[in-house]
Amino acid sequence: MLTALDATDRRILAALQKDAKVTNAVLSDRVNLSPSACHRRVQRLEEEGFIAAYVALLNPRKMGRPTTVFVEITLQSQAEDLLDAFEREVAKVPDILECHLMAGTADYLIKIMAEDTEDFARIHRRYLARLPGVRQMQSSFALRTVVQTTALSV
Repeated sequence: MLTALDATDRRILAALQKDAKVTNAVLSDRVNLSPSACHRRVQRLEEEGFIAAYVALLNPRKMGRPTTVFVEITLQSQAEDLLDAFEREVAKVPDILECHLMAGTADYLIKIMAEDTEDFARIHRRYLARLPGVRQMQSSFALRTVVQTTALSV
């Protein structure tokens, strides 16, 4: 059974979004709880699915992938078997960070981090051009990232 989030839960979630490596002692101090009560709340938030995962966010520039490319893909049809086949195959492409089924002109929007335009051309030839049912692709290169966060408003 899911419980509603109270103000303390929200403070815990906000603090963990900023620094998931924070110790329970420091976290409990930041949210004004005893360490044991804080630990129980974090466990409950994990069990109830409010906390989906703990991850390390890598710096794309340091990893040699400073080029952000958004690819809009339109399929030949909206047939369920074609959508399923596309989604199965796109999930196998190692360079794709995100893929969203869209409402609007394109069927899917994909986010890729590449080394440069040459690397994106490799990704396009090796993977994207081979995806099933693709009628049209349009790629847009980000010139600069203005806002980027993984933190949800709590």
